[in-house]
Amino acid sequence: METEVKDNSVNYTILPTHKAKGHIYRGYDSLATALSAESLYILDGYIGVDWQEIVEELGAAFRRSAINVRFIAFETALKETTQIEAMVQPFLGADDPLFGYRTDLSITDFYDLEKVKMLVPAHAEGLTILYGTGAACYDTKAPIAYFDLPKNVLSQRMRQGKVDNLGADFQDDKKQIYKRFYFVDWVVLNKHKKNILPRTTIMADQQLTERITWMYGKDLRDTLKDMSTSFFRVRPWFEPGVWGGQWMKKHMKQLDQNVENYAWSFEMIVPENGLVLADGDHLLEVSFDQLMYTAGEQVLGKAYNRFGDEFPIRFDFLDTFDGGNLSIQCHPGTQYAKDQFGENFTQDETYYIVDCEENAEVYLGFQQDIQPDNFRKVLEESFENGTTIEIEKYVQKFTVQKHDLYLIPNGTVHASGKNNLVLEISATPYIFTFKMYDWVRPDLDGKPRPLNIARAFENLDFSRKGTVVQDTLISKPKETALDVNTNYIDLPTHEQHFYTICRYDFTDQVAVETKGQCHILMLVEGSAIELTTADGKQEVFHFVETFAVPAAAGSYELRNLGETQAKVIVSFVKDEVC
Repeated sequence: METEVKDNSVNYTILPTHKAKGHIYRGYDSLATALSAESLYILDGYIGVDWQEIVEELGAAFRRSAINVRFIAFETALKETTQIEAMVQPFLGADDPLFGYRTDLSITDFYDLEKVKMLVPAHAEGLTILYGTGAACYDTKAPIAYFDLPKNVLSQRMRQGKVDNLGADFQDDKKQIYKRFYFVDWVVLNKHKKNILPRTTIMADQQLTERITWMYGKDLRDTLKDMSTSFFRVRPWFEPGVWGGQWMKKHMKQLDQNVENYAWSFEMIVPENGLVLADGDHLLEVSFDQLMYTAGEQVLGKAYNRFGDEFPIRFDFLDTFDGGNLSIQCHPGTQYAKDQFGENFTQDETYYIVDCEENAEVYLGFQQDIQPDNFRKVLEESFENGTTIEIEKYVQKFTVQKHDLYLIPNGTVHASGKNNLVLEISATPYIFTFKMYDWVRPDLDGKPRPLNIARAFENLDFSRKGTVVQDTLISKPKETALDVNTNYIDLPTHEQHFYTICRYDFTDQVAVETKGQCHILMLVEGSAIELTTADGKQEVFHFVETFAVPAAAGSYELRNLGETQAKVIVSFVKDEVC
């Protein structure tokens, strides 16, 4: 008799979409027709956009329509590379391999403004198209078509050697390219995008070669405003890692099964994710920050005064099933993050255990007898000599169970052990991990992983040791019955965390008020739930899918569609105490 093999897959949607208010058009011919109504059109866009393809395809479309057009490359007005390199150098952290300082530069600083003035002839006949990153700096009245690009596509193009930094000579060091992206290019281009978004007449998505999609700016803004009062789910994306596991690969069958592992799923994080809009089978993706630039106050409510356009809470998965331990690490203090990196807030985290194998563990806090100087000496010797450390002599570890919550305020030594699926609920900053010990293993590229022992010791809180860890860094759930079918579980966070976490366990349905805060939610047990917002909009979400209900929605209901109890995690910013 054959044994039945259980299907462990989950009904997880890797390409969630939102219905567009207005049409989404496809192809360069329709775009050329829209552009031809003007004498001057500006094509601006994010770094990584393939301008060569755009010019070639649009040129062919204009020729098919017998339209006379002149293309002018805005990049010809860039300052000399040596000037740009000298200008950005103060923000690149000198010889630090990973960290710099968020720039205060603007897009106009990269261009020779005298050259910019001379780009377009005064009395040009026919249609003139000025194209390139930053091109909207040329004219404040001409219509703008903006070409957006998701960060994961940008990263792929960078790794393929197709993208470099703005105004830079090509280099092979991908870590250095990314460092400048984060601390300079993205800061500059996000600020520029926000400034021109209200007057952008066309928004285009160029990530799929020869399948460009676009929509009118007014329709886009109407769609984003509609989203800001109901709900949204961003498009998650997935990355392998040296410690990556098999849970997502095993359960999310839509993922590429040829990838060795998946370490991360970026479920919701402003700097990285996009929002996919749909009109029939025409899809258009815009960056998550466009929602914040358009309707940030409606999204964040009371938290907007504190965080502005920076969506403050991040959801992501750390998958170590059949993988490895994360590095022993900590994150910077708030003032340190401001002084050293120019960040407005720091990387306070929590680990929520969605799934785990028996005897899976997390590393958290120091042993009672920790001696900082000795610990540092051991770490530095390991780094220099490639020797392993019995890390449990210095760092505590705890056996985990599903639905445990571990609190990791900045300065706390920690790591997830193997065989966990961790939902990391944290503040949005996400690259400021100071690794102290990484089990003497190379990165995926075969090179040693950089460690940050010195920075870690400038931030480690050695008072988080012994019984203090059990008392203050492991959340103690407080359960309240709302009715016979519904329980509310408060999962207290640390006093340093600016966000709170709770859970609703219910067999039927539950009504929730936003109370002026944006709620980020995930179904962490059960098969599916139906969300209904106060404006009557409905959507079904499945196990381990992340979604958000903006503050402006006011209230919402969750209905359990499964045969077993549903458990839904909710996180939102704590009300500030005056």
